[in-house]
Amino acid sequence: MSEALDSLLDLLDLERIEQDMFRGRSRSAVVPRVFGGQVAAQAMVAAGRTVPEDRHAHSLHAYFLRPGDPGAPIVYAVERLRDGRSFTARRVVAVQHGEPVFTLSASFQTYEEGLDHQAPMPAAPDPETLPTNDERLRGYAHLPATTVERFLEARAAVDLRYTDDPPYGAFGTPREAHSQVWFRTAGKLADDPLLHVVLATYVSDMTLLDSVLLAHGRGGWAVGDVVGASLDHAMWFHRPFRADEWLLYDQQSPSASGGRGLGQARIYTQDGRLAISVIQEGVVRVPREH
Repeated sequence: MSEALDSLLDLLDLERIEQDMFRGRSRSAVVPRVFGGQVAAQAMVAAGRTVPEDRHAHSLHAYFLRPGDPGAPIVYAVERLRDGRSFTARRVVAVQHGEPVFTLSASFQTYEEGLDHQAPMPAAPDPETLPTNDERLRGYAHLPATTVERFLEARAAVDLRYTDDPPYGAFGTPREAHSQVWFRTAGKLADDPLLHVVLATYVSDMTLLDSVLLAHGRGGWAVGDVVGASLDHAMWFHRPFRADEWLLYDQQSPSASGGRGLGQARIYTQDGRLAISVIQEGVVRVPREH
């Protein structure tokens, strides 16, 4: 296991301060606020620790209410909404400085047999043939060295490989509103299914709005031609997967309007099983000229 992944797992290992209350820390991010994937992942840890082990996460729905302060702890309060025969529901409120910064509702289910079909996996190159995140970022001469190092530090726990240039790599001309990324953690994880859900949740917030930027030829936060933040985030976990094995994140944007952009995606295992569906809307604004 890499040092960066070990550090991330430590970050996600919340301190229990009451029966249904937990405290978490933050780490540096690409932007000067708490990374949305971090607070979503920590909220899933909090919810999952109040649920029986035989019930696995099947969905989450979250809202980002305020920018998180990376210099202050985050308290996660869990509300037990339902404990039924098959399903368990939890609501988590993340609080900083006495105000809610994030809310998440999550549902868990016992295993059962049922109807089974899925959308086919799209074509994508073998991840092992693609440049690493380090190789891509250091190859872009237009990016300041400080930006490159900040990106690399923020994503060091994940082996993340774009199948084509990301928005900040080639911009200025609109492209298809479609982006593909292969990812896996930078080291093996324990067999706990919740841990793999939590890590996929963490990574899911890294690139989902890329397709919005591509549609308008924008480079994004790395080059400063847009400003934005996540507004809401939803995930559905369809089939078992491992976050330490290659997963294809196939992303597209069906719409942008009113200062907001929508991204939707499917995450597939390398052998073609649809593991997760994701939808996110974010603020995407062009900076005003003074």
